[in-house]
Amino acid sequence: MPAQLHHINVYGTDIPVIFEQDSYLPLGSMQLVFENGGTLNDALPGVAKMSARLLGEGTRRDGSSLFAHRLESRAVSLSAHAGRETFVVELGSLMESFDYGVGLMAELLGDPNVTLDAFAKVQTQTEGKLTQKQSDFDYQASVGLSKILFEGTPLADPMDGTIETVRKMEVEDILVHLNTFVSLYSLVVVIGGDMTLEQAEGFIRRAIAPLKQTSVQPIGHFAAATTPRVEHLYHSTDQAYVYFGSPFDVAYDGGETALAKVAGFVLGSSGFGSRLMEEIRVKRGLAYSAYGRFALNRSASYFTGHLQTKLESETEAIEVVRSEVARFVREGITAKELDGAKQFLLGSEALRNETLQQRLGRAFNDFYAGKPLDAAFKELKQIEAMSLDEVNRFIAAHGEIEKLSFSVVTQKSA
Repeated sequence: MPAQLHHINVYGTDIPVIFEQDSYLPLGSMQLVFENGGTLNDALPGVAKMSARLLGEGTRRDGSSLFAHRLESRAVSLSAHAGRETFVVELGSLMESFDYGVGLMAELLGDPNVTLDAFAKVQTQTEGKLTQKQSDFDYQASVGLSKILFEGTPLADPMDGTIETVRKMEVEDILVHLNTFVSLYSLVVVIGGDMTLEQAEGFIRRAIAPLKQTSVQPIGHFAAATTPRVEHLYHSTDQAYVYFGSPFDVAYDGGETALAKVAGFVLGSSGFGSRLMEEIRVKRGLAYSAYGRFALNRSASYFTGHLQTKLESETEAIEVVRSEVARFVREGITAKELDGAKQFLLGSEALRNETLQQRLGRAFNDFYAGKPLDAAFKELKQIEAMSLDEVNRFIAAHGEIEKLSFSVVTQKSA
C-alpha cells in the first residue's frame, strides 16, 4: 500500500504523519523531521551539526558507551543529522526490537547527553575534521562557491562551521538549538514497516512525548548571485579544482520540476553522454569527469557543477563550461537526447522505489514541496509525454544559468 498522509493531535498540535505499511520484511522505520531546524537557522555556523553529533553521545544518564551498548544489543539504529533546512532523528530496527528502540528514542529526546564532557569530546572531533578539510580541495572549492553565490546569507556559511566558530561554541548554544528547533510545532513524522497505522500512532506518541512546543520561524528563500565572478584559492596542488554555479529561477514546489530534471540530465547529471562530460572529457580530455545539476530546494534554486583539470588547463576548462552552457540555452537539446533522458528516467524508476526508506523519502519530499504524495509518479507521466519543443522552450527561457561564477582551488603561479 503506498504512503499516505495522516495527522495526529498531540497537546493540541496537529502533526503530519507520512505512513506506509509494508509487511514484506519484518522491519520498522521512523524519522522525526523537524522543519526549519537545519543549519540555515544556526545562531553560530555549525551549531545544528554539532547538536546532531551531541545526540550521538547518548543520554545524560547512560552516557555514550552504555547507550550505544543498549542499541547494539538489540540491533537498533538510532541517529541524528542536520541538513540545510531540516533536523532529523531516525530510528530503524527489526519489528521485534522496534518498541524497544522507540523507548530509547524517547529517552534520548528527553535526556540528551549535553554535558561539558560530551560537548568537549564532540567539539574536539569536529575541530579535527575541519582541520583535515583544509587539505580537501573539493571541499574548499565548494565552500568558496557557496560564498560567491550566496554572499550575505546563511547559505554562504559552511554547514559544519569553521574551526573558529566551533571553538566559540558553548554547551548553551547546543541546548538553545535543541530546545528551540526540536519542537512539536515543526515536526513531520515519516514512519512505516510491518505495522498497522494504529500501532504506528502508538509508537509516535511514545517517541515524541518529551518534545516541547516552541514556535519556529520559517526559513527564507535566497537568490543566487547574478553577477558572474571568478575567485581563486591558492594551495599546494597538482591540479585545479573548478566549481561553478549560477542562478536558476525555477521554484522547487512549482510545475516545472519535470522539465528541469530532463534538462539537467542532458546538460550535466547523466555522466557519460551529458553535454559537459562529452565536451570536457571525451572531446578535449580536460578532465576525468565533469558534472552539473539543477538544485531545487525550498531555500534556493540554482545550477551547480564541478570538474578537476590540469593546472595549465584551468582557463580552457572554464571557457568550455561557459560556451557549453550558452550553447545549451541557445540551441536546446536534440530529439535523441530527449529520448535518452526519457529512457533512463523512466526505466530506472523501479530502482528508486526498491526499499521502504526510498519510498518514504520520496513521499516526504512531495509533502515538503506542498504536493500530493503521488506527485513523483505524476512527474513521470509528464516526462513520458514531454515534447522536444516543450523542453527547448523551457531551456531558452532560463538564460540566467549563463551567469556563471567559478570558485577555483589551484597552485599559485611562480
